[in-house]
Amino acid sequence: MSSLLPRLPRAVVKTMTYSAMHLTVAVSVAYALTGNLAISLGIGLIEPAVQTVAYMLHEDAWRRVASKDQVSNVEPGPSNA
Repeated sequence: MSSLLPRLPRAVVKTMTYSAMHLTVAVSVAYALTGNLAISLGIGLIEPAVQTVAYMLHEDAWRRVASKDQVSNVEPGPSNA
């Protein structure tokens, strides 16, 4: 069967399998807490989207911290005094 599918880069396959695992865990936990399959599927589909936005905000915050660190690590000299 694998010969019928195009060869995908390892990173793409890894991302797809991680996404499937994440969805399964999210739906399972939500179902364990609610006992309602419809709500569990909703949570399982919404949570990764919210998590993606939260991750982007988190990365942006760290990028800003790194930028400030670079500026504060510059010692005054003739060109930047």
